[in-house]
Amino acid sequence: MKMSVLWEPCKDGVRILRVLGDSPCPVVPGEVAGKPVTELGPYCFAARPVAGGCRWPTDSTDTHEITGDFVEEMTLPDSLRTVHSAAFYNCRRLRRVELGPGVESLGSDLFTNCKAMDTFALRAVPAAPTGLKKLLGAVSADIEVEFLSPPGASFFYPEYFEWLDENTPAHIFNHSIEGEGYRMRQCFTPGGTVDAAAYDATFAQACVGESAEKLCRMALGRLLLPFGLSDSARADYEYFLTAHPGPAFSLAIDRRSEDALRLLTGLGLASADAAAACARAGWSAGAAILLDRPRRGAKRYDFDDL
Repeated sequence: MKMSVLWEPCKDGVRILRVLGDSPCPVVPGEVAGKPVTELGPYCFAARPVAGGCRWPTDSTDTHEITGDFVEEMTLPDSLRTVHSAAFYNCRRLRRVELGPGVESLGSDLFTNCKAMDTFALRAVPAAPTGLKKLLGAVSADIEVEFLSPPGASFFYPEYFEWLDENTPAHIFNHSIEGEGYRMRQCFTPGGTVDAAAYDATFAQACVGESAEKLCRMALGRLLLPFGLSDSARADYEYFLTAHPGPAFSLAIDRRSEDALRLLTGLGLASADAAAACARAGWSAGAAILLDRPRRGAKRYDFDDL
């Protein structure tokens, strides 16, 4: 992978202004010219020109700007602390951002028009304080969070909507929010760690307004990586999956998740239709899991059978 970065010094290290390379899934370096990379500049990965007066630390031959629709995944360094406004503006194919736990300051409109954005992956344990709450506040669409350090965890946050209603005679605006995803995004301790119990407590109300597909995504994530999962919450998630086997199996097959298939079959869900769906999708490993059954040993005969 070829890469060059356009940068400028900032208070605590280096601010990245542009990344050049040949991959749509770049790994931004943690250090440039012996200084830590602590900031992403405004419109860093957006498809728009950047002002000059900066420094090129490496040769940029045969590379081009990693911006806009070219960007698909992004890996950011642990040293990063600040992401300035519109850093990923109009990155319509960006689907995953991986970063460390130390992000402290975020600008506005970070992920505007990032229609494919699906996952934040944090290189942190789920019990550690992170900048996740701020990141979630920057995305109102469906988003999944993966904690990559053991024991790992997965939390799915559904989409929510905000709007202002004007009371015309009084010229007063009422702020309205619709969607359980907003309340889920508030489930953090004062220290900045995910409050798993509070998150799980939102499931009952989410069952009222969210689709079965989204609720299965939430349930499977929590059951497969059950960080802080109580027995009662586990029972609620398992009950929902047993009541909605269709979307549950569809999600597992779409993701090619063998662990999810084993979990669902372990709940006693019928798997014949799901095995056929695996075959249609060309996923032979999934079909093999669903069709595997304990085999009885060969009949042993003795003289009493004669």
